[in-house]
Amino acid sequence: MRKISAEILCVGTELLLGDIINTNASYISARLSEIGVSVYHQAVVGDNEDRLKGAIKDALSRSDVLITSGGLGPTYDDITKETVSALLGIEMYYDKNIAERIHEYFKRIGRAMPPSNEKQAMTPVGAHIIPNPRGTAPGLMIDGKYQGKEVTVIMLPGPPCELEPMTDESVLPLLARKFNAEKGIFFSRNLHFTGIGESSLEEIIRPLMDSLNPTVAPYAGEGEVRIRITASAKSEDEGRRLCDEMIDKMLSYKVGKYLYSIDIPTIEETLVRLLSERRMTLSTAESCTGGLISKRLTDVPGASSVFPGGICSYAEKVKINALGVEGKTIEEHTAVSEECAKEMAERVRALMDTDIGVSVTGYAGPGGGDEANPVGTVYIGVSTSERTFVKRYSFSSLRDRVFIRRAASSYAMGLVLSEIGNGEFDIR
Repeated sequence: MRKISAEILCVGTELLLGDIINTNASYISARLSEIGVSVYHQAVVGDNEDRLKGAIKDALSRSDVLITSGGLGPTYDDITKETVSALLGIEMYYDKNIAERIHEYFKRIGRAMPPSNEKQAMTPVGAHIIPNPRGTAPGLMIDGKYQGKEVTVIMLPGPPCELEPMTDESVLPLLARKFNAEKGIFFSRNLHFTGIGESSLEEIIRPLMDSLNPTVAPYAGEGEVRIRITASAKSEDEGRRLCDEMIDKMLSYKVGKYLYSIDIPTIEETLVRLLSERRMTLSTAESCTGGLISKRLTDVPGASSVFPGGICSYAEKVKINALGVEGKTIEEHTAVSEECAKEMAERVRALMDTDIGVSVTGYAGPGGGDEANPVGTVYIGVSTSERTFVKRYSFSSLRDRVFIRRAASSYAMGLVLSEIGNGEFDIR
């Protein structure tokens, strides 16, 4: 069974300048893997005809499918389809149906159509038109020959709000039908861990990473690690079976205590779900994280049923006056201490009348800290009706403030999950 190879080429000088984050390549790659099309190369090129031509030539020389994003607009530097057509020796014509759809689009939004948009109706002969109900630039799929080899080029507009639904609604079905006789599928499951670093986790499960099918790949985050298990299979059922067998092997390496979810993408969503299932409530007392835990929890729909609120006790006087932390505790041990974190967790649980209180206090930097507790030191407290405990974490001072705050918030939610799950996440 021959693997179908694809390449993604994102067009736009603004991407090279960093003005816009290129999310299109990752989105297309993830969706192609679901239908068994392998992406071996990705590239970004500016709005320059010679460089664009060179990038397209390179892609067509080594891949079966080229998917481009960007360069289909109405301005003079939008030249993707013109360049592709010229390289494949395909003429272009004015498509009246596309022109009418563009006119209708502008009527729908109550604006007069600029004359420059007529350019978007120019279409390569024989191209399959990919509808774009959210914008003016239709997508295009061309089958042709390059250097004697059969190739397929799919051109999509650059805005993700247009590209993503077009990929899902049109591109994937088109490619699945086109290559169905030759392909298998890729099936993936994602395991999410917190409380352990990427290198430490990799060291534990290293023997599994030599597997060729399914493959096991780690991805580091801020206070979290994702392990992606991907199986090549003839069907979804077979792919799921292969992935689940690998998950069982991985859990035999005693990493379940760090695993907070399988296929639930965020720790906050996992925590809200579990609290809801257990009919439990949580409150937060945050210092160095500045309300980040509260923010992440309330990003999850339905969080109001398990999270009545929290206190952002950034200053010492707020810890004392709002939370009720003893001034003597801070005076003797400082605000960044086990003792302070303990009282913060206990006080917020009592104030909010919740089942669990979680606290975070530390030095996120760049200033602050001392010899005993340098920048990157964070104390996290968890209080329940049965016990209160505090854990001290040392995030590298070489990490920036954003990383330390994000990691601390993830570790805090991980401790709550662990407490609810009796020391093991292992949530499937």
